[in-house]
Amino acid sequence: MGSVKPHENTLEIFLNPEPFHMKISDDEQSNHDAPIVSSYNDRIRPLLDTVDKLRNLKIMQEGIQLPTIVVVGDQSSGKSSVLESLAGISLPRGQGICTRVPLIMKLQNDPNPGTEPELYLEFDDEKVPTDEDNIAEAISSATEQIAGKGKGISNNPLTLIVKKNGVPDLTMVDLPGITRVPVRGQPEDIYEQISAIIMEYIKPEESIILNVLSANVDFSTCESIRMSQQVDKTGQRTLAVVTKADKAPEGLLEKVTADDVNIGLGYVCVRNRIGDESYEEARAEEARLFETHHLLSKIIKSMVGIPVLAQKLVKIQATIIVRCLPDIVRKINEKLLGNIEDLNKLPKHLNSIAEAMATFMHILGSAKESLRKIVLNGVFDEYPDEKEMHCTARLTEMFNKYSEELQSSKCGDNDDDSKNFLIDETKILEEPMSIGLPNFLPRAAFLSLLQKKMKGISMIPVDFSENIWSYIETVVVSVLTKHSENYPQLLSSTRRAAQNLMAKKKKKSLDWVNDLVEMEKLSDYTCNPEYMASWNKLMSHQDKFMEIINSSSVYSCMEIDGFGSIDVSPLRKHKLIVQEAFDVKMRMTAYWKIVMRRMVDCMALHLLFSIQKLVNEEMEKEMIDELVGNKENGLERMLEESPSVSEKRKKLKKSIKLLKESTDVVAKIMDRVLTD
Repeated sequence: MGSVKPHENTLEIFLNPEPFHMKISDDEQSNHDAPIVSSYNDRIRPLLDTVDKLRNLKIMQEGIQLPTIVVVGDQSSGKSSVLESLAGISLPRGQGICTRVPLIMKLQNDPNPGTEPELYLEFDDEKVPTDEDNIAEAISSATEQIAGKGKGISNNPLTLIVKKNGVPDLTMVDLPGITRVPVRGQPEDIYEQISAIIMEYIKPEESIILNVLSANVDFSTCESIRMSQQVDKTGQRTLAVVTKADKAPEGLLEKVTADDVNIGLGYVCVRNRIGDESYEEARAEEARLFETHHLLSKIIKSMVGIPVLAQKLVKIQATIIVRCLPDIVRKINEKLLGNIEDLNKLPKHLNSIAEAMATFMHILGSAKESLRKIVLNGVFDEYPDEKEMHCTARLTEMFNKYSEELQSSKCGDNDDDSKNFLIDETKILEEPMSIGLPNFLPRAAFLSLLQKKMKGISMIPVDFSENIWSYIETVVVSVLTKHSENYPQLLSSTRRAAQNLMAKKKKKSLDWVNDLVEMEKLSDYTCNPEYMASWNKLMSHQDKFMEIINSSSVYSCMEIDGFGSIDVSPLRKHKLIVQEAFDVKMRMTAYWKIVMRRMVDCMALHLLFSIQKLVNEEMEKEMIDELVGNKENGLERMLEESPSVSEKRKKLKKSIKLLKESTDVVAKIMDRVLTD
């Protein structure tokens, strides 16, 4: 459905071909028998109908505010009297709060004087016809159905439609009167309840606040003024109607002229209907009062009388509708497009095993592609701000830490203690001493030292392997969960499959690591030329070392590359084997560098190969076996849409239907604007 694009200037021309002013002529003011509406309403009615239709569609539940005249006032301020005078009907009267629910009053002028008035109520999807004689009773009965018997209030609205000759085309929301002290039958927090309802209605910028004030009170002390000032500090959307002008005429002119409470849309002073006066009699008496009273007659005519109030409300209402309609159209279009997009993002409702299988394979393929990106290729666009999911970077950090831990491990010996230099080597060489060739390096001693050192670091690669696979498990489960989130039925299966696979990978890697450690213990082999180069460099210190050992000099320290300053004095008692011990030490030092490099390089190659195999082959097989091969009928469970997705789909479809209907409503008024 195409978007509606209103032009605000076009709306203004449609509304009023000639600029209008709020001033009411003296002739209009003196014609008491004429209806309180004018032909101007012929152009307003379509706009008001549009807003009323949008309100009936409950478009405000979509977060789209509608232009609304909200009637507020302190208890006994005369709200009911003002509304009765505008509508020409009687509203419920009594002690305490008479209006216990928001009353939406839709006044529609019937241009045919002889037509019978039409009145009916709408609430709880019901439409209840009534008449002028029984309207008050009908409102009270409907209020009891909505808010219950007693004096409690409710935020569920009641709509009153009044179609009769002579009423202004207006839609107003009458709210409960503000009371601070609860009376018998009212809840203790009645003030807070009423305040919450009023603030909800007057807070939106689209609301015009009709503040009903009694002439016999100080305006600045009125709670309704305090509340309206909270949401409309400049008063630009507040109009004040001052009731009971005949009861307190003294100083009224000064009060409405001084405007100490900042009423931006001005004041209208009115006289309430008294006793059994007809509405025509009340209007005539009101006009006479403001024309002849020695104080009230000084108030300018454009600020007095129900007809003036009606005309002002009609024009203010039309102005705000003109101002808000383009924004309403834009919001409806934006909300509609957004909801359609959200609906399209929801998973397709599956109707067959074939569809479930296709969906499952798509999820699996998408998860594999994500894992390839973050685990193998170092692409993090799917998780830009989640550093734990930057897998290649985190694996590199873990490998570097593993390498540093291996290199810094003391392996249970005293290599860094210069006072104990060659102690371990001499102990090992002394134990198997026997009669034989001198200066012969026994291989068994070298292997014994090697096994001791390997045992010292054997848990480091084991722990590292477990940590790596625990981390990979976290990443894999996170990715699978993300891609399966629209199908909660899959979550337990995918998590179980991932955990089973990780357990297998951990065991396999642990077996491989143990084999690697055992191989290094049993074998002393390398073809790396760096071994001989490093050993020769270290052995270049042997002659000087032996010279100091055999010397009787007190001086017994020397510098050896990689070992620092060595105190050789404790070794003089081992002269027979110290030369062999030195050779063993230097061979082990050179060879240990090769072993450490192998432990890092081989581990890296093994884990990278295992991870790649996991992503490209094993995960898919494990997932299919878990979902298709087990007895839990995983594919069948995918056909059952989750309650959350089902509810979201239902709400979106309902919202889209409402918004499309709303688009049709505003399209018709825009078409009429362009046609006129």
